[in-house]
Amino acid sequence: MPSLESVTLEVTDPAAADAFYQAFGLGSYVNVRASDAPTTGFRGFALSLVVSQPGNVDALMDAALDAGATTLKPATKGFWGYGGVVRAPDGTICKLATSKKKDTGPATRHIDQVALLLGVADVKASKRFYVDRGLAVGKSFGGKYVEFDTPSSAVTLALYPRRALAKDTGVPQEGTGSHRLVIGSDAGPFTDPDGFAWEAASA
Repeated sequence: MPSLESVTLEVTDPAAADAFYQAFGLGSYVNVRASDAPTTGFRGFALSLVVSQPGNVDALMDAALDAGATTLKPATKGFWGYGGVVRAPDGTICKLATSKKKDTGPATRHIDQVALLLGVADVKASKRFYVDRGLAVGKSFGGKYVEFDTPSSAVTLALYPRRALAKDTGVPQEGTGSHRLVIGSDAGPFTDPDGFAWEAASA
């Protein structure tokens, strides 16, 4: 079964971006490399950080803001739990969330799970595309959400409708140019129907 080996963000200033993700706690989950590829507006993806309690959401959001991120959605309670959204200095959108509504211990910056959320035009079509390349579906809710089963990967891959992902993260759905994202996998190289690039993972 193919695994998602790496998530590489293409940025204009790799040193600054690397410093940000190290300070934010995502240094072990994402790579950065230089790119000046034109891009405007919503780039069609977000990183979702799942944590165990509200205090951890606040701690991570504070770390991100201290390192130069901006708030897209302040952390608030919702019917599903507690969470907020920030935008990294390089433009990457990061969503922080927990299903818990109360803290059960001291706040930490521990991240339980990271998911790469791809905003796609047609969830069912993209699901078929990835299944044809050997990825196994872990969860599927029709045309609304698909999560792939990548047990050996540090980052989980999931699909959302592009409009829904933009709304969920608090940005307009319009955007043009490069996604500024490359996914490394033993299933690559290929480009998916929405233009997301996969490459062969480096040995």
